Amino acid sequence: MVRSLILAAASALTLAACAPTLGPPPPGAPPPSSAFRSEDFAWSAENGRGSIVGRLTYREGKRRYSCAGTTVILTPETGWTRRRMEILYLSSQSAALPADEVRARTPSAPSGDYSAFIRKATCDAAGRFSFAGLPSGAWYVIAAAKPVGGGQTMAIMRRVTTRRDQATPVAL
Repeated sequence: MVRSLILAAASALTLAACAPTLGPPPPGAPPPSSAFRSEDFAWSAENGRGSIVGRLTYREGKRRYSCAGTTVILTPETGWTRRRMEILYLSSQSAALPADEVRARTPSAPSGDYSAFIRKATCDAAGRFSFAGLPSGAWYVIAAAKPVGGGQTMAIMRRVTTRRDQATPVAL
């Protein structure tokens, strides 16, 4: 009887040791509060030596898309912008969605004036764009992709991370 109790207790302890623990949140998880705070963006206003070299490569089947002559936006990642991307693009990593759908979700996204912290580049005829002088950190690259020959514009978003002294390639 005592031996059975000891074996049962040992088995229970062994199973308890295998139970998962919650631990810290995964990297990139939004903080408990995703309120807009301009001080969260301060890091992105610094000059750095990183860069992003990008190109729009988005296609739907055989249909090609272009961003020629349009503005590509670079937004620093904060808890607030991460939450905004999750609402607008249904992801905080990458998305390709009809631009009208993204715009329709704008009223439900967190509001705040972050315009002083975004950077802009113009997409050339070959679909290339770049951002220079960036500090190390995570950013969201956003472009409007128009189908060649007409049709529905797509909003393309991708999260990228810059590092000092490195050019970060990105394909949208």
